[in-house]
Amino acid sequence: MSTKAKKTSRGKRYSDQEKAEIIDFVNKINSEKGRGGQSAASKKFKISPLTISSWLKKSGAPKKAKKAPARKAAAKKRGARAAKAPASTSSAPIGRKLAKLQSLYNKIERAESDLNKMKAEFEALKGSL
Repeated sequence: MSTKAKKTSRGKRYSDQEKAEIIDFVNKINSEKGRGGQSAASKKFKISPLTISSWLKKSGAPKKAKKAPARKAAAKKRGARAAKAPASTSSAPIGRKLAKLQSLYNKIERAESDLNKMKAEFEALKGSL
């Protein structure tokens, strides 16, 4: 047996600030594109997607919507060329669009509020001349 102390190498430790920056990046990409934030962050910051995933779970970031379970192939192929049923509208894309619309509306409201404040300040300074 060896009497040398075995060195265990550990990966890089990230500060809370670094973690928050990476989580914000993931959420930004997900809100813009709907998905892919974790992969983009993994490539950009050179961090394992598994690490980012655990940070997202701990941070309580919104989880992606689960898809409906796939139908069985046998149920799908009842006839040789069965007539297609009318396509049902999925709520996921509409939900994402509504969320994006709400986000844009909130940004517009904030921008208009800031603009009104600046106009009031401008008029006050102009009046004091």
